[in-house]
Amino acid sequence: MARKAIHKRDHDSASFPRAHQPLSGSAGYKAATLGERVYRALKRDIIHGFYQPGESLNEKHLAARYKASRTPVREAAVRLANERLLRIVTNRGYFVTQITLQVLNDIYEFRCAVECEAAHLAASKGASPEILHKLSQLAAVTCRADNRASCVRFIEADTAFHSLVARLSRNQMLIQAVHEARSQMERIMFAAIDIDYYGEAPGREHREILKAIRDRDPEKARQRMFEHIAQSKDKVLGLTGFAISPR
Repeated sequence: MARKAIHKRDHDSASFPRAHQPLSGSAGYKAATLGERVYRALKRDIIHGFYQPGESLNEKHLAARYKASRTPVREAAVRLANERLLRIVTNRGYFVTQITLQVLNDIYEFRCAVECEAAHLAASKGASPEILHKLSQLAAVTCRADNRASCVRFIEADTAFHSLVARLSRNQMLIQAVHEARSQMERIMFAAIDIDYYGEAPGREHREILKAIRDRDPEKARQRMFEHIAQSKDKVLGLTGFAISPR
């Protein structure tokens, strides 16, 4: 994907995410260990594009930035490597994973497999009026291409919407799978802010998914989720210049 301008950085210090700021769909977290805070802060920086795809990360600089020793940094790096956000190369260090055509295809195929089933189960099992109202609020969040802050709010709402649909499946394995996919998807969405990815379509598609869930129509919910994911894939691949592979 097109490389974005790297903002001026201060490698010597960084503010950790506050407890009320969710990361990747989390509903917040209690006081965490230093290792957990380093992991969450480094993950946030990768997802938000502070560190660019392919960039080499120096363990000493990371320790200084996150005000920690090298041990918590190493532990965080191993966890992020397992989540495919970092690549660890022996005797060379850490590298932010590239967003390649294969990676994009893998993410969208995985999303279709798990999120379409989650939407189907959500519509089949139903939701309370309170949850439906929350989904409606999330689906109403919009963004403007000329306002980065509004795009960030939309990304947060998008993660919350998809995570809540997954929770309605009442299937813990699906919930976990969607949670893991959101880290990769958020990374793509933050990168896409600068390539005019956003518009009215995602919000409209969210409302269509919600309607199918509210109407207790599992097949339509599955279809609307598939169409939503397929539209996102086609637009991302088109904007980045990748050829769209057959589905």
